[in-house]
Amino acid sequence: MLKEFAQYLVKLGTTDVFTVNKQQYSNQPLHLLKKPTPSTIGVRSLSGLVDYIQSEFDGSIPLMIHVESPTRVKVFSQTNADEERDHVIVADAMIPEFRFDQFYDTEAFNIKLQSCFVKNEDRDIMLKVVGSIKEEGVQEVGDDGISQAVTARTGVATVGNVKVPNPVELAPRRTFVEVDQPESDFVFRMRSGPKCALFEADGGAWELEAMENIADYLESSLEDQVKASRIHIIS
Repeated sequence: MLKEFAQYLVKLGTTDVFTVNKQQYSNQPLHLLKKPTPSTIGVRSLSGLVDYIQSEFDGSIPLMIHVESPTRVKVFSQTNADEERDHVIVADAMIPEFRFDQFYDTEAFNIKLQSCFVKNEDRDIMLKVVGSIKEEGVQEVGDDGISQAVTARTGVATVGNVKVPNPVELAPRRTFVEVDQPESDFVFRMRSGPKCALFEADGGAWELEAMENIADYLESSLEDQVKASRIHIIS
């Protein structure tokens, strides 16, 4: 009796396949045993990503680099037997915060211009204008929807009207520090308070330029690996 019971238990553990109406059925559920995959390494710079690849720390295997956005680059392997990829390393850019389409008071705006934007001619003009605005606020007279007349100090005790350029061409720090920050057009507006704001006016074209800059940087930094077809870059 005990022997028969043991044989019954063994039979329960076996998997049988039956064909019914030309279709195959199993008497046991099947579970895929997947190959373990390592956790993804996270870095905050392109140089860190390049250093990891050049080190061949986990061996020399073909890798694909995907420039996903101006602030994220992913590296993954070829598909394995389970048709899955190892996501080896990901780089997320560290960028300062600046909220476009939102008004700042002049002091905060002045600080943001200096800390979040690359120095260029239009940025310096804006700093002069913003730094000399009278506390009484922005003069709305003469606002034609494109440029504004702003009451600003032109001397120690004199006040004059300054024309604010529009659009302004600026280069915010919004991608990895290792590559050039793309310049693009912004609409600069002011209102009583006084307060200032920047509105994006390039339709997002800067993102494509930034991604091209990232791809160029990676191709140059990993030139030997690219030539040997160990590294492939897409954006």
